[in-house]
Amino acid sequence: MENMQQLPGFSHPPSAELQRESVHHIEAVAERAHHGGGWLLSGIICINVLILGCAIVSSSAFNSVIITPVHRQIFLIVLLLLTLLWMLFYTVCTHRKDQAVLLKDSHAGPLWLRAGLLLFGLLSLLMDIFKIANYVGYLHCDSPVKVAFPAVQAVFLLYQTYFFWIHSKDCVQVHTNFTRCGLTLTLSTNLVVWMAAVTEESLHQTEAPHFNTNVTYKMYRASYDGNIKCKCSHSACDTFKEAFYYLYPFIIEYSMFASAMAYVMWKNVGRVVEDQHHHNIKFRPKDVCFGPVMGILLVLVGLVTFILYEVDIMEEDYERRQRALLIHFIVNIVILCLMSLSTVVGCIVYRLDQREHVSEKNPTRSLDVGLLIGASMGQSILSYFTIVAVAAEGVHGHLNALNLVSAVVIVLQLGLQNYFIIEGLNREPFHVMQEATLHTNAHAFQEQVDVSEVQEGNKTRYLFTSDRDEPNWKRRVLKEVCAFLLMGNVILWIMPAFGARPQFDHPFEIHFYNFTMWAAIVNIGLPFGIFYRMHSVASLFEVYLIS
Repeated sequence: MENMQQLPGFSHPPSAELQRESVHHIEAVAERAHHGGGWLLSGIICINVLILGCAIVSSSAFNSVIITPVHRQIFLIVLLLLTLLWMLFYTVCTHRKDQAVLLKDSHAGPLWLRAGLLLFGLLSLLMDIFKIANYVGYLHCDSPVKVAFPAVQAVFLLYQTYFFWIHSKDCVQVHTNFTRCGLTLTLSTNLVVWMAAVTEESLHQTEAPHFNTNVTYKMYRASYDGNIKCKCSHSACDTFKEAFYYLYPFIIEYSMFASAMAYVMWKNVGRVVEDQHHHNIKFRPKDVCFGPVMGILLVLVGLVTFILYEVDIMEEDYERRQRALLIHFIVNIVILCLMSLSTVVGCIVYRLDQREHVSEKNPTRSLDVGLLIGASMGQSILSYFTIVAVAAEGVHGHLNALNLVSAVVIVLQLGLQNYFIIEGLNREPFHVMQEATLHTNAHAFQEQVDVSEVQEGNKTRYLFTSDRDEPNWKRRVLKEVCAFLLMGNVILWIMPAFGARPQFDHPFEIHFYNFTMWAAIVNIGLPFGIFYRMHSVASLFEVYLIS
């Protein structure tokens, strides 16, 4: 209510009666907004934009003669400009209106999430710069739209990153219907950008095997990449093209992060936040040692084997390709088993933990849990399809056996990790429970706690200078587990995101399902599996902070 002091007519702090009237007014506005048509209208806009975007992206990928990539890019430019105009309107008009944002959701848009969005945004911006440099070489024989799209997207990335950095915590109380529609437009725009990036990256990574005669697929892929008769006017085109394809994982993750933040803002429109107390959670790396060290070793081993895999799998030598697959499967199984064992240890600590479960409603936490479970379905689909194929054909050879074991261990690890993360997100932070215990049993802890009273303005603050900030063994174990799992998910994100495709390099499933069906399964399930690993990193970092 501090903002009310700045309003005309308030030369002194408002009385308690005026504060209550203001709160009742906000609650009445929120109630009317909740029962209004804004929720339904914004949902209809989101669904229609998503379906239309999915149709255009899919048709431009697999029928590039009639609906070309240029048509897809024109559609995306329109979406980006409309979303950009709404964000400008929100910043200039809605946010500056009197009593527009009196309340903020302290759980929404934490600093580490916005920092991740900023990092992915900068790398995505670099991708757009490389695209512009590449497509400029084709302006003499190709459409200028291919240069205009990355330029517009670069501006969109810059402003959207600023928008979420400043406004991600807002609980808007004015222009509620228009704001909801704008946020669902932002949500659907980012999802369509995600679909387009996933489709481009999947078609680039999907190599039809030499024994496959699906010439139509190769023609689609060639036409999707552009006019094959058009030659670049400068010599650096191939370099820029290879560079921006390596940056596709970052625009994919950026779009999902932005979609999640837009959804939380949409849920917070008209919301009266009950608990405005922000817990001061400190990030103290010195509290843990074993987990990060083992996790870093895991990442280094994974990177070495990933590089060897990428080098050997491109060779024509059959033995080297088989050896690359063998090492890749073994390393992945070892990583997954170690992560599963550490997760079991964390789950056991949860059983011994006396912390209460969080009871308050929190759109951010609900979204995290929903995305975690939904995204894990992508990797689970691939694993179960592999299990069915191997079980039907029988285990023949070391690679098939390792492929089966890897699929089973993935399903096990996904289930255990989901349970661990969801339990951690729904527990009260350790320091909150400790503060409650200190307040309840103040006399019992007088010998251990030095309470000093500090006057600061008109406030009285108590500083508890005890060793309660030092983590007990349960906190330490949970932090070690979180740190190790976080690094494990990082390497499991890096390998598939940057090109490891054993699903195509090992032809067992291709023979069983045929290439067209298996390519569709992988190109749908794998992007969700990749997003799951990055989302797990974000969720595990939050569990680490509250442990």
